[in-house]
Amino acid sequence: MKVIIPVAGFGKRLRPHTLSNPKVLLNVAGDPMIFYIVDQLIKDRIASSIIFITGFLGNRIEDYINETFKFKFEFVVQEEAHGLGHAIYCAKKKFSPDKKEDVLIILGDTLFDVDLKKMCDNKYSVIGVKKVDDPRRFGVVEKDNNGFINKFIEKPASPKVSPSNEAIVGLYYLKDSKLLFDSLEYIIENNIKSKGEFQLTDALEKMINENGKMKTFNVNGWLDCGKPETILETNRYILQKRNKKYKIKSCLINDPVYIGKNVALENCIIGPHATINDNCVLKNCNISNSIISEDCVIENSTLTESLIGKSSKVKNKIDVLNLGEYSEI
Repeated sequence: MKVIIPVAGFGKRLRPHTLSNPKVLLNVAGDPMIFYIVDQLIKDRIASSIIFITGFLGNRIEDYINETFKFKFEFVVQEEAHGLGHAIYCAKKKFSPDKKEDVLIILGDTLFDVDLKKMCDNKYSVIGVKKVDDPRRFGVVEKDNNGFINKFIEKPASPKVSPSNEAIVGLYYLKDSKLLFDSLEYIIENNIKSKGEFQLTDALEKMINENGKMKTFNVNGWLDCGKPETILETNRYILQKRNKKYKIKSCLINDPVYIGKNVALENCIIGPHATINDNCVLKNCNISNSIISEDCVIENSTLTESLIGKSSKVKNKIDVLNLGEYSEI
C-alpha cells in the first residue's frame, strides 16, 4: 500500500515559527512532528512507498526525511497551493493509471495515537473521525442508517447547521486509488471548489456517488498541531506517554519533561510538560508547559505556555511568550 503525506502548507497560524521553517519540522517533545508519523508507518510495516507532497521549504523536509530514515520515499512538489484535494492529486503520477491500489492519506501536521493496521484491515474504505463539541474548524461526515458515509461537509458555518459532530481528523484509507484520482480530476477540471480551494472532501463525495462505499473509524488519540496552543497540548501528550526520568544537580525536575543533548541547567525548575532541546543554556529559570528550541539561552526567567524559537535569548522575564528564532528579549 502507498501512503500520501501532504506537507506543502505554509503554517500561517504558527507564525513566526513557520516563517523560515516548514510546519512539520517544528519540534514536539524532542522530535519534529513529522518524525512520529513516519516512524510509526515504518515500524508497523504498513507502507510499500511513502509519498510526500511538498511545497514551501520542501527541500528541508526532503533532507530531514532522507537523513533520518532508511525507506522508499518519493517527493512530489505542489507548485501552487490550491487546497488539499489538489495536493493529493499531485501524487497521481506515482500510481498506476489503470490499477486499483489501496492508499492511505495522512495529514503531515496532525499526529495520531491509533492502530493503523486495524484501520487498514477493512472491507471498505474508512475515514478517521472523532466526535467534537464544535465542528466549525473541521470537515464532518453524515452517515446513513447502515453506517455508510453519504455526505461530507467542509467546515460548517455553525454547529447548528452541521448534521454531525464527527470531525474528519486527517486519516483516510481508500480502497481504490483510480477512483480517487478520477474524482479529484473531475472536481479540478470542473472547477468545483469549497472555501476557494479544491477540497479532498468534494472528491470523496464524488467517490461515494460512484458507489465507493466508505465507513468511519473512531480515532480517540487525535493530536492537532495547527496552532501554538495545540502544539503545546501535543507536547504534553507525548511527554506523558514517554515519561523519561531526569536527575540534574541543582535543579528540580517535575516530570514529564524532555531534555536534549548538551543542555546546561543551573538552579532551575523544569516541568511539568517542558521540552528543552539540544545545546540550550538555562540559569535561574522556571520553565513549564513550554517548548524551548535548540541553542537558546534563558536566564532569570519564568516561562509557561511558551514557544521559543531556536538560537533565541530571554533574560529577566516572567511571561507567556511566542518568540521566533534568533530573537532577543
